[in-house]
Amino acid sequence: MRFHVSCFFIVCAMALQAENVQPRLAFHVMGDEPGGWPELLSSLGLTNGTGGGASVIVAPHGVGLPPAEWAARVERGAILVLEGESPLAAAFGFHAGVQPHLSVRSVEDLRAPDLAIVWEKALDVAVFDIPAEAHVFARERWQKAPLLAGFRKGAGAVLWVAAPPGPHGYERFPYLPQALLDLGLQPPFRSTRLWAFFDSAYRARVDVDYFAQRWRAAGIGALHVAAWHFWERDPQGDEYLRLLIDACHRNAIQVYAWLELPHVSEIFWDQHPEWREKTALLQDAQLDWRKLVNLTNRDAFAAVAAGARDLLTRFDWDGVNLAELYFESIEGHENPARFTPLNDDVRKEFQQADGFDPLELFDAKSPRHWQKNAPGLARFLDFRALLAQRQQTEWIAQIEEIRRLKPQLDLTLTHIDDRFDTSMREKLGADAARVLPLLAQHDFTFLIEDPATIWNLGPQRYPQIAARYAPITPAQEKLAIDVNIVERYQDVYPTKQQTGAELFQLVHTAANSFPRVALYFEASIARHDLPWLASAAAAVDRAVNANGKLVVESRRGVGVPWKGPATVDGKPWPFASDSVVWLMPGGHTIESTTAPLSLRVLDFNGDLKAAASTASGIQFAYQSNARAMALLERAPAKLQIDGVERTPDMAGKVLLLPRGQHYVTLSSDKASGVD
Repeated sequence: MRFHVSCFFIVCAMALQAENVQPRLAFHVMGDEPGGWPELLSSLGLTNGTGGGASVIVAPHGVGLPPAEWAARVERGAILVLEGESPLAAAFGFHAGVQPHLSVRSVEDLRAPDLAIVWEKALDVAVFDIPAEAHVFARERWQKAPLLAGFRKGAGAVLWVAAPPGPHGYERFPYLPQALLDLGLQPPFRSTRLWAFFDSAYRARVDVDYFAQRWRAAGIGALHVAAWHFWERDPQGDEYLRLLIDACHRNAIQVYAWLELPHVSEIFWDQHPEWREKTALLQDAQLDWRKLVNLTNRDAFAAVAAGARDLLTRFDWDGVNLAELYFESIEGHENPARFTPLNDDVRKEFQQADGFDPLELFDAKSPRHWQKNAPGLARFLDFRALLAQRQQTEWIAQIEEIRRLKPQLDLTLTHIDDRFDTSMREKLGADAARVLPLLAQHDFTFLIEDPATIWNLGPQRYPQIAARYAPITPAQEKLAIDVNIVERYQDVYPTKQQTGAELFQLVHTAANSFPRVALYFEASIARHDLPWLASAAAAVDRAVNANGKLVVESRRGVGVPWKGPATVDGKPWPFASDSVVWLMPGGHTIESTTAPLSLRVLDFNGDLKAAASTASGIQFAYQSNARAMALLERAPAKLQIDGVERTPDMAGKVLLLPRGQHYVTLSSDKASGVD
């Protein structure tokens, strides 16, 4: 048995080999039993094509193919994926050895050797000899037998796997997509519609400009920053936050104040013991990291509202996220040590309405204990859900008031799902059906957080969740979904935390089910996953290369890798960098051109509705829930918004534009008017 153990990066010489001019967009799985390959490859943004038009071709185990023609196809740029033992695998140097088979369950990926990769069921696998030029990406943890290996050949590459990737494509080799990247496959598309949660406690001493560039490259369009760390004024903390916001704006990333009410801040909790929330054991509600405040109390509400106003007006926020504004606990009333709210104000209000103190529901000696008093418990749980809705309505109104001072602010309400896991209403007081009608009266995004109870169910839960919200949502475009990238308490395989192929399938399926996808949280995304995120988040329905033209259909707009100037639908296209053409939703045709442009938008954080290049600049229409951000090739000499001349508001080379729907004219000539 001979093989080479690879480092994380392929040697630099490989990067110098020839690349295809046209982007690789399609895959094809040969044979009648594709297994999990289509789900795996489509989650990377690749489209399912035919054998002749595909640049990534999979030969599953048992598919008989003549080897002779495949070496030439690989040389010309095809990436050939070989599965297990076959004459074709042998032709490329992958031979089953004479050693006994191994029972494989634990896998070591050499780019993340400390990551525990465990298969749900052990698999009997032959021990292979592999060619000297092949690099091993993954191997059996204890015997070190190769399981995933490959090499570049000409403009293409060969990737061999010892076994299929699993029925859904992610069960065995989390970093198979990263191996394809090492072998030359570039992400075919780019979405910039991802949101990510950010907690400065995990990034206290970092280069914010470096991280902002990294986030944008990963497709993140907005950062939701843990604002409770900055509730009280502090010169050092305030300066850090201003630097972070400025760095994000220079990279066309919006920044939202992420609030976790009724948690306010550590200092607020310490200073106001009289306003602390109480559990059903009448203990202070310090639950995990959150220290909950009694917002039913009018004095407490007024103090928190004043603090929120100060926080939101002293920084250059683009939006606000009211997150998880309901009650505890995930175990419901059966765990009184975590169950809230049982403060004096809530108890008094319920007793006046229903005739008994709800604390009796948790007194084992009382005839009103919940085990003996199901109707009383039901009434209190309903009261609790109504109270949560009341608080959400109050705080939406508070943000609306602040919007009068800062009209650029967007609003998001993060709400635990209670349509798929219907137990959440009783456990947390969360009732989406009561809150969603507010979309008809208020402008906000409803961000659905799937609860920990269903994190083990896989990517296909997202279309099911979307289907349950559609009938009760007055504005479908205002829905979003929160993907939690955390260690799960259930028995899950192959990794405890979502990474690699599983993460990309989660993001891809979510992005095809909802207009917006949020990731919790930024610091938990493995660095190995960042290069594929933007492509996984792209919702592309069709992509066809033909006669030098590329036809792309996308439902929400997309970035397409492209070298040099381009026309879109026959016209010079100004929304393009040197490597990406940015398309509007719908079907569009890209072609190369030599026509020069007077001005370009290199990156855009908004929903593009129309665009045209003019003799002196650009005209375009857009819609954005928060400020839109356009990274320009150079600062414009003249700006008009909806026909009115404005002074450009620049953050570096990024033009900040007002939220809402607007028509913009950019001119590189001060003397130019509207074309």
